[in-house]
Formats: sequence, structure tokens, C-alpha cells
Amino acid sequence: MFQNLQERLETAFKNIKGQAKINDLNVANTIKDIRRALIDADVNFKIAKEFTDKVKEKATGTKVINSINPSQLMVKIVQDELTELMGGEPAEFNITGNPAVILIAGLQGSGKTTFTGKLATYLKTQKNKNVLVVAADIYRPAAIDQLTILAEQIGVDIYKEPDTKDAVLIAQNAIKEAKLKNKNVVIIDTAGRLAVDEIMMNEVADIKAAVKPTEILFVVDSMTGQDAVNTAKTFNERLDFTGVVLTKLDGDTRGGAALSIQYTVNKPIKFMSSGEKMDTLDVFYPDRMAQRILGMGDITSLVEKAQLQYDEVEAKKLEKKIKQNKFDFQDFLDQLQQIKKMGNIKDLMGMIPGVGKAIKDVDVDNDSFKGIEAMIHSMTPAERKDPDLINPSRKIRIAKGSGKKIEDVNAFMKQFEQMKQMMKMMNNMPMGGFPGMKGFRK
Repeated sequence: MFQNLQERLETAFKNIKGQAKINDLNVANTIKDIRRALIDADVNFKIAKEFTDKVKEKATGTKVINSINPSQLMVKIVQDELTELMGGEPAEFNITGNPAVILIAGLQGSGKTTFTGKLATYLKTQKNKNVLVVAADIYRPAAIDQLTILAEQIGVDIYKEPDTKDAVLIAQNAIKEAKLKNKNVVIIDTAGRLAVDEIMMNEVADIKAAVKPTEILFVVDSMTGQDAVNTAKTFNERLDFTGVVLTKLDGDTRGGAALSIQYTVNKPIKFMSSGEKMDTLDVFYPDRMAQRILGMGDITSLVEKAQLQYDEVEAKKLEKKIKQNKFDFQDFLDQLQQIKKMGNIKDLMGMIPGVGKAIKDVDVDNDSFKGIEAMIHSMTPAERKDPDLINPSRKIRIAKGSGKKIEDVNAFMKQFEQMKQMMKMMNNMPMGGFPGMKGFRK
């Protein structure tokens, strides 16, 4: 995400790196490169110019204190301005009402239906809401089928009328159904088109007038860049939506939509998502996104993801086993599954300051652990609980069972022992150091 923009900004900051002070010349060169980086990321020229003018004004008017060098100061100024450009503060999400009604709008292919499932998952698991999703796309039969499958997958009810060709009536009937079944949130997935057209705009506007939603979210495909911003402007003029959702952030996105949309429509980005899994929805924090764009990582989000997966009771049991040096292969497998639930491994690693840059050309995904999982699954329950039981003949059996070489099994067991020692050391630190340990508890 934003890899190219991050690299271009790093290059821009080199103009001022090593300089004793900020002056007009090194600021001018840095500003020029920052502007080019933003335009290359598909940010509108007017926005890029206004942004860099603000950075220039702040940089030339700021005194450099002894403890901060000019390069660090410039990064801080750019970080503050990026945060402001993307909205400054995280936006509130209104789910009050009986029921709260959330209307989802956007072009076809932007990821509306998938987002509807993700939002339902988020509200059910993190906000403890009783959710009803509504299939109001009367033009694309696959949309109804897709939402039905997602609803079954995440365990929420769906309202649909496959034979009805009146989206407004479906939405109204869904609200009645929600009240009868004591649902406190209704999410309406509306139809999308390949391009903005009058029929589409009238229909979604009519649904809005009929059900009076508490939130209207416009879903944006991040990969479409400035085109997405222009579409959002058109939708906002008709719908006056309450917030934006950025999807497909795991794709080859240049970042233009994320950086431009709040400025253009004056509406906050409320959520962002990547991938197809239902638990890959995140609240949008402008300051955290600015940090990630500048290669600073996002430890806060990483810790929050860890907290969602680890409960305190299990954490205490695991902590005790580590202290007694009884951490075994089954514990390792359980922890691995928990980490995988947090999201894409490469994205998680990218949240650690300094790591994102180091792994940018490395192919890291959740499948990378399949070999390790296969080796552990090839062990007997007794071997998983007591690694000391694994002698040479057992290693041969484990290698055959997992489709690996004996060298792979030896290497994994050696790494496991090293990890056990490291975990024991980290656990003895004042704040703990392993997900599930003291430093990651709620």
C-alpha cells in the first residue's frame, strides 16, 4: 500500500538530509520532489500544490532546535499536513436509532457487497450489534447470491425479495422486518453501475428519502485513483453522504484517492479494507495512515489487532508455560492461527517501524506458514506436547508426512528452540514482548 509514494517521499527528504539547517534552497528542492511524488500518486495538481505550499510555509518559518535535525523536522511537518489532508481526526460512526440504518452506495466493482459483509462482521463482533443485511441490488442477481453466502458465513440474517423489482420497497420492507425481529442495525446494499447514470442516482436517492439512513457510506475502489474522487464528488452532490470507505488497499494503489477524497468532498474516510476475508475491515485513522505512508509503521493498529485475538485468560496460561519453559509445538500452532486471524502477514509486518521497507520486495503471505503447519500436523499429540520425544526416526516420519526434507525438520526444530529461549527472555521484560503477553493485554 502506497509503496511507490513512500519511496518517492524518502527520495525527497534526502535533499535536506545531512544539512545543518533549513534554508530556502533545500526546502525548494524538497518541496518540488514532494509535489511530484503526490502527482505521481494520482493526487490532483491543485491539491498537491496547496499541500506543498503549506509544508513550505511551515518549514521556512520554523526554527530547528538542537535535538532535531532538519530532515526529521521536514518529515514531521509533512506527517502533520498528510494527517490534516486526510481529515485530521478519526470520524465518528453513528449507529444510534431503532434500528440504525446504513446505506451503502458506489459504482459496480467497487466492493460494496463485500464491504457490507465486512461491516456486518465488524458491528456484530466488535460492537455487539444484532445486524440485518439487505439485498437491494435488483439488477445483478449475483449480488443477492453473494450477499446470501456472506450472511451465512458470518452468521447474520439477510432480507431479500428476489422477485421484486422495486429497490425502495425492498428497503422499506427490510426496516419493518428489522423492527419485528429486534435488529438494531440494518445495512442496505444498493445497486452499482459501471458509470454514474441518472437512473442509478435517482434510485439510491429515493431509497435515502424512504428509509432516512443514519449513515450513508460511499465505497471507493482505491485502485481507481483520481477517477474515484471525481465519482465521489458526483455522488455527494446527490446523496450528501456521511462518509467514505476505501477498499482494495492491498492492491496496486497509488494512494491518490486516500489523499484527495476528504479534501474534495469534505467528507471523512470512515473505514478502509483489503482482501476478501470478512475480518479485514479497519477504522480509518488519518494520523496512523500518514505514519504508514512515511514508512513509520503503525504499532498502535498492530497492538489493537492483537488485542482482538488474544483473551486474558489464555494469555496468562501461555505466559505461565513460557516461564516454566513448557511452550510446545501445539502452543506454537495455536499462536500461529491467532496471528493469521489478525490479517495478511506482510501487512502486519509493515506496521512495524522499519520492517515495511525491508520486506517490500519479499513475497510474504499466510501461505508461507503452510510448511511449518504441515510439520506440526504430522506430529503425534504426544510429540507436540513434548518436543524432546522427537528422535531421528520420528523426524523421518514427520518429514515424509509433511512432504518436507529431514533438513527442513531439523532447521524448524532448531528455530523453535531458539524462539522458546527468546520468548522466555522477552516475557521477563517489564512490559512483556509477545502477542498474548503482558504488553498486549487489554
